[in-house]
Amino acid sequence: MPGPGTFEHVGREWLVTVHEVKVSAGHAERTRVRLEQDVFLWIGRRSIVDIEAPELLQCLRRVEARGAIETAHRIKDACGQVFRYGIAAGHCTRNPAADLRDALRPVPTRHHAAIVDPKRTAELLRAIGEYEGHPVTRAALQLSARLLLRPGELRHMEWAWIDLDAATLTVPAETMKRTKADKANGAPHLVPLAPQAVATLRELHPITGHGRYVFPSLLTGERCMSENTVRGALRRMGYGNDDMTAHGFRAMARTMIAERLGIAPEVIEAQLAHAVADSLGRAYNRTQFLDQRRDMMAKWADYLDTLRNGAQVLPFKAA
Repeated sequence: MPGPGTFEHVGREWLVTVHEVKVSAGHAERTRVRLEQDVFLWIGRRSIVDIEAPELLQCLRRVEARGAIETAHRIKDACGQVFRYGIAAGHCTRNPAADLRDALRPVPTRHHAAIVDPKRTAELLRAIGEYEGHPVTRAALQLSARLLLRPGELRHMEWAWIDLDAATLTVPAETMKRTKADKANGAPHLVPLAPQAVATLRELHPITGHGRYVFPSLLTGERCMSENTVRGALRRMGYGNDDMTAHGFRAMARTMIAERLGIAPEVIEAQLAHAVADSLGRAYNRTQFLDQRRDMMAKWADYLDTLRNGAQVLPFKAA
């Protein structure tokens, strides 16, 4: 490895002493690989003091050239953190990555495709009800629409998290999309279960209840369902990537609950487990809105049933 004072030496020191402590193991590994493949190879042996903005930009342009625009921005941010650490540790005096703020092509805005029109939602719900694939996959589709969970949280759901009698799902903090500190010390996320969700889980229990996961891999019950299972089922039902995605169920719920049911935004955000801006707000929201969220989840499940069954649904207008 290049010696002290080189960019690679300082970068690896930052990875171990700062980055790996703050983020998940997977996140840290992705950062390490990006630096090794796209930065250390080119300027790793250079003294960190001597590196200027154009030299760093040349590395980033190579990443841009292969179409990885978002990755280029992530690498720039990581390099900026290396330089800031280098300044604090006395290895260098300035951060040339800061001069590249407007030098890269902007990251294209991407949204998870989601259906938010009541008529199309009704068609989707009927297609899910008529899905002829594995019953475990059909249940995953049904609960994707009802629970407002992230796809990864749904796939990793364990029977131990569920109290069917209390109609509550408790998602451990370490499973949530949070910082490393909040994963270790944060409160679990409570998900009230509407009667329809409880019924789906009771029907599923004889099939998968003997194992750990609610949605085990169809190949081996030792792992949870693949991240491609729900997406593949949507494709088989005729919904492409531009129509509906597994993550799109959350966007569908967030939009339609606000527009059609008139639920307060803070209640919806609490159920989506979106972090609020400050630590006091996060502590406050841990215990707030549970009754309101239980009512919201029941209304959302009833609304989905209404759509699926073909009843007329009038547009909601907020007061």
